[in-house]
Amino acid sequence: MVENVSRRNLLRLGVGAAAAAGIASVAGCGSAFSSKPTGGSGAANGRKVKLGFIALTDCAPLVMAKELGYFTELGLDVELIKQASWPVTRDNLLNGTIDAAHCLFSMPMSLAAGVSGSGADLKIAMVLNQNGQAITLKKDFAPAGYGDLAAAKALLEQKTPTLAMTYPGGTHDTWLRYWLKATKANAANIKIIPIPPPQMVANMKVGTMDGFCVGEPWPGVAVDQGVGFTHIATQDIWQHHPEKALVTNARFAAQHADTLVDVMVAVLKAAKWLDDLGNRAKAAATIGAANYVNAPAKGIEGRLLGKYEIGAGLPAKTFNGDQMMFFRDGLVSAPRRGHIIWFLAQYQRFGLVKQAPDYTKIADELVLSDLYAKAAGKAGVTVPGDDMAPFTVKLDGVTFDPSKPDEEAKRP
Repeated sequence: MVENVSRRNLLRLGVGAAAAAGIASVAGCGSAFSSKPTGGSGAANGRKVKLGFIALTDCAPLVMAKELGYFTELGLDVELIKQASWPVTRDNLLNGTIDAAHCLFSMPMSLAAGVSGSGADLKIAMVLNQNGQAITLKKDFAPAGYGDLAAAKALLEQKTPTLAMTYPGGTHDTWLRYWLKATKANAANIKIIPIPPPQMVANMKVGTMDGFCVGEPWPGVAVDQGVGFTHIATQDIWQHHPEKALVTNARFAAQHADTLVDVMVAVLKAAKWLDDLGNRAKAAATIGAANYVNAPAKGIEGRLLGKYEIGAGLPAKTFNGDQMMFFRDGLVSAPRRGHIIWFLAQYQRFGLVKQAPDYTKIADELVLSDLYAKAAGKAGVTVPGDDMAPFTVKLDGVTFDPSKPDEEAKRP
């Protein structure tokens, strides 16, 4: 059956998988270290802020805010600190080693609901990007093609596959489990394990798993290295879904609210810059550097522009306006309580929690709506009015109403 992974097992499996690969991480993610930016001198006497990030393409808003000097313009002395994994990011946020981080949008929900811990108090300041993740399968599954749910079901049930995600209750875990539900495959023989993002490709090479869900650039790297193929991009699961967020701890949000607002203002400026597709080649070259994502800029750039080589002899795909997006006139950046409630409903639907979470209470407590509104106002960005509006998930055409989460939680 699909495995629920405890925090202890998460750490054990992540370390074990790295050992199984027998090589250093593709992205050099052994331990946290401070990046050495290639531009943007920093504010020597500015307010110091430590921001964590994982080696993924969607760390771009933080990296470009640093490299383009947007933090410095606002009197901020920002240090970007690479994290080894999402559990490390979580722990460093909670113990104050970092003040905020490029983080899975649903990590705070996972903790609040008890999926990956308990008693944690993390807050969502803003959303960093939408779209741009993917489910990658080994070439043995090539008959499943791109997004063919019936074919995927048949292949999954012929094998006893192991599939990987990055963090229990995280966005990648959710996209993987939602897809499995949509295939209607018998989950009895399907195992789900956690692997840190930059270690996915190396682990697939040595047979640790048959498929994985993770963010770019690693799905593209798997295709480029002939390790697997892109079975479905997450924008074809839920178009314009929230993905990474700027997450902080409650202490920093309370004690340094003005500083956090200015961090968001700089990130909003970088997000707008990133959504000018003419800037994406420069962004790819910048974030591809060894101190950031440590992956070929060409591959990063292709998928940032929406040009997807799928692999396994399958036709290429082009996304236009629903590839990885960072701003979309402010529609990306505002955190919605309705989206939080959707993730909480999925936890119950997937059997990750035994009873209904306190949907409204958790959603109200997790989102720093007032601080985001201040940042948006300062940046001249309109806050959208769809905080609790219903929305439709593309993969199965189901419309979710945040005022009726129990209907989604009980859905097969």
